[in-house]
Amino acid sequence: MQPALKPASKPALKPASQPNILILMADQLTARALAAYGNPVTSTPHIDALAAAGVVFDSAYCNSPLCAPARYALMTGTLPSANGGYDNAAALSSDAVTFAHYLRHAGYRTILSGKMHFCGADQLHGFEERLTTDIYPADFGWTPDWTQPDVRPDWYHNMSSVTDAGHCARSNQLDFDDEVVFAARQKLFDLARDPDRRPFCMTVAMTHPHDPYAICSPYWEQYSDDEIDMPRVPEAPAGDDPHSRRLRAVIGLDQTPVTPAQTRRARRAYYGAISYVDEQIGVLLRALRESGQADDTVIIVTSDHGDMLGERGLWYKMNFFEPASRVPLIVHAPPRFQPHRVAESVSLVDLLPTLLDLAHAGATPPAGAAFPLDIAGRSLLPHLTRRGGHDGVAAEYLAEGALAPIVMLRQGAWKFIHSPADPDQLYHLGDDPDELHNLASDPASADVLARFRADTARRWDLPALHRQVLASQARRRFIGAANALGAHHAWDYEPPRDASKRYIRNHLDLDALEARARLSARPGADA
Repeated sequence: MQPALKPASKPALKPASQPNILILMADQLTARALAAYGNPVTSTPHIDALAAAGVVFDSAYCNSPLCAPARYALMTGTLPSANGGYDNAAALSSDAVTFAHYLRHAGYRTILSGKMHFCGADQLHGFEERLTTDIYPADFGWTPDWTQPDVRPDWYHNMSSVTDAGHCARSNQLDFDDEVVFAARQKLFDLARDPDRRPFCMTVAMTHPHDPYAICSPYWEQYSDDEIDMPRVPEAPAGDDPHSRRLRAVIGLDQTPVTPAQTRRARRAYYGAISYVDEQIGVLLRALRESGQADDTVIIVTSDHGDMLGERGLWYKMNFFEPASRVPLIVHAPPRFQPHRVAESVSLVDLLPTLLDLAHAGATPPAGAAFPLDIAGRSLLPHLTRRGGHDGVAAEYLAEGALAPIVMLRQGAWKFIHSPADPDQLYHLGDDPDELHNLASDPASADVLARFRADTARRWDLPALHRQVLASQARRRFIGAANALGAHHAWDYEPPRDASKRYIRNHLDLDALEARARLSARPGADA
C-alpha cells in the first residue's frame, strides 16, 4: 500500500485586491513593426486583441538600447549609471533591489521563464523560480573596451544576420523560445492547481524577433517579398552623426554593404519572427483561459529595445533613434482599466513602481530595512486610470561603439541626445518623426537646447560616469581573462529538475496525486 501524502501546510491566501501579473517580453521588437502601432504588414492577431482591449502607450522607450542594460533598468527601476549595468557583460549586483524582491515581500510568487541576460553569479535577482536557462552567456566575455575604439572584437555584431537572412528549418532561437513558452504554459497550469494560492508575477521573455533574421515555416510563408515595406530612410542622411558612423564600423557594415534584396529578406524574416512571437503569446493566453486565471491577471506586453532594420542605413540597436529606442508597451486588464491610448512619453523604469501599485505593495523598504530608494521611474497608474500622468524619459548608452557616455532626454515633442564626445542632437518629433533635421545649431531652438543642456548637467556627472565605466570595463576584462585560465566554473543558470517529484512515483499516493494534478475544464476556455 502506498503511503498517503502528508498534508500540505496551509498556504498564504491571495488578497482579493492583488491581481496576478503576466509580463510578456519580446526581444529587439520595435514598436513601429506592430499593427497596434500602425504597421500595415505584420500579422499579430493576439497582440492586436490585447491592444484593442487594453491601454496602449504610443511613446514608450527603453532606458538603454541594448539587451542587458535595458532589462536591468526594467528590473530595478533605475538607470544603468545607478545599477552598474553598463553593457551586455556587466553584472547586476546581488544587492540591487528588483521588482521581484518587492513583489515577494508583498506576497507574490515571482517566476521567470526565458531571457533576462543576468551576468554574474546571481542568476535569480529576486525570482523565486526560474524555469529555463538563458540564451546568452553570464560571464564577462562581451566586455567593451573604450580605450581601444578602433579594435573590433570578434563578438561584436556583424552583417551575417542580414546577408544570410531568410527561411530556416530550425534555429538556436527557435529551440530556446519553444522551451521558454512550453515551460511557462506548464507553469500556468501548475499555478492553477497548486494549493499555494499566493498571486503570481510571471515574466516570459522570448528572444525573437532579435537577429539573426531567420524564421521557419509557416511564419516565413506568411509574408511575400512584394508586401514587405522597405526602410523609410534607407540611407545615412547627409551630415550623419559620429555615433552612427562608429556603429557602422562596429557592426561591420562598412566592409559588408547590404543590398535592397537582402534588406527585404531580413525584414521579411523579422516580420515572420514577430508572427511567431504573437502565436506564442496566443498559447499563453489560452492557458490562462483554460486554467481559469485570465480574468484576474494583468497582462503587460513590451520589449527591451527596438531594431533599426535598415533605417538610416543602420541595423540592430545601440542608438537613440526611434526604431532602436522606442518599444511597445500594452497593459491589458479590462476589469481594471478601460481601453485607451496614452500619448505621453514613458519608459521601462516606470514598470517597477507600476507593478508595486498594481500589487498594492508600495515603494517602501520592508520593516527594519535601511537602503535608499533611488527609483528613477514613476508609476503608470495615473495613465492607466486616465488621471493624468508624467511625460518624460531619461536614458543612457554606455556600451560598444561609444567613446563616452551618451544620454537622451525625451520631453514633449522634443528629443535631446548628448555626449561629451559628439555634437549635440535635438529633434522635434512632431514635425520631424524620422529625425532628419538636427536643430541643435538652429537659433530658433536655442532656448530649448539650453534647457536640455541644463537638465543634463543637473541629472548626470558625465566625467565621473565616464571614469566609472572605464574602471568597470578594466576590472571585468581582467577577471574574464583570469577566469578563462584553468578549470572553468560557469555562472550560466541550470534549471533544477527533481524527477522523483514528477508524474507517478511509488512513494506518492496515486489517487491523491491524480486528484491534485487534474484541472477541470473551464467553460468558454476555447473561445
